[in-house]
Amino acid sequence: MRIIEIVADAGHHDTLAGIAEQHEVTDVWCGLPGADGRQVLRMLVDDESRQAVLDALQAVLGSSDNARILILPVDAVLPRPAQDQPEAEKGSSTQTTREELYDRIERGARLDSNFLLMVALSTIVASIGLIENNIAVVIGAMVIAPLLGPNISLAFATSLGDNGLILKSLKTNVAGIGLALSMAIVIGRLWPMYLDSSELLLRTDVGLDSVTLALASGAAAVLSITTSLASTLVGVMVAVALLPPAATLGMMLGGGQYELATGAGLLLAVNVVCVTLAAKLMFLLRGVKPRTWLEKRRARQSFTTYILIWIILLAVLVAVIMLRGRLVAG
Repeated sequence: MRIIEIVADAGHHDTLAGIAEQHEVTDVWCGLPGADGRQVLRMLVDDESRQAVLDALQAVLGSSDNARILILPVDAVLPRPAQDQPEAEKGSSTQTTREELYDRIERGARLDSNFLLMVALSTIVASIGLIENNIAVVIGAMVIAPLLGPNISLAFATSLGDNGLILKSLKTNVAGIGLALSMAIVIGRLWPMYLDSSELLLRTDVGLDSVTLALASGAAAVLSITTSLASTLVGVMVAVALLPPAATLGMMLGGGQYELATGAGLLLAVNVVCVTLAAKLMFLLRGVKPRTWLEKRRARQSFTTYILIWIILLAVLVAVIMLRGRLVAG
């Protein structure tokens, strides 16, 4: 449950109260008009109707400059509201609203000093873990690396047809992977690299199982975000880490191991493409879409274009993996 707080002109009171009644919100509180003519109205809204209520509120207040809609967390409600529907009969739509998702996911696409610093630190940690064959250190780098965020943000942006967020996500993704590769190349040139590290060599081997893992992990990432199960996101970050293959690619290039670098680069490309593609499809299945008809039409065009691009890229990568496997076997 959430509390939706609306601050708007007192003249909207009857309309807002009608929205609350239409969507059968759990409870409504209304304050007195202030000196500026605005009035505060709060609604206690369950997860199933929250998105519909927000859409209705934005349709009424979207053009108002002095209106504000706030979504506030609720830790507990006593006495507990009666459950009209069994859990199994409730819809499978997302429990987190579009607006909450946007605020949460957009943060992962911000290209700032904190993002770059986390990429730099996690690259150093991952490189040391890979060279020293220390799986605990590698897992630590997987958890702190912020590279999953821009890929999830890219999938989310295409679901909404938000070109601004698409470009922002692409820029952040390129900057993050580019920084990790550059640092890893330098580390590969300066640090003596021994090819007896199983953790290092593991990131140079890619097969169809890597494709399946990345697809499943991308879908799990979106599921954890849309259902507010943030604790499972850590497991996803470990399962389909983007940083270790990027660090391996850079170190192999820096150390002159170009054949092994090819495998690491292929694994990195597979992870990026599969995570983004699976995330796009999962956002679609979870019912994440724009609010207005015009935005929905724009999003459909954007989604169709990008989904075709990523499917073609995945098909090319699978073909390369199979061809590479035959060449190695031969």
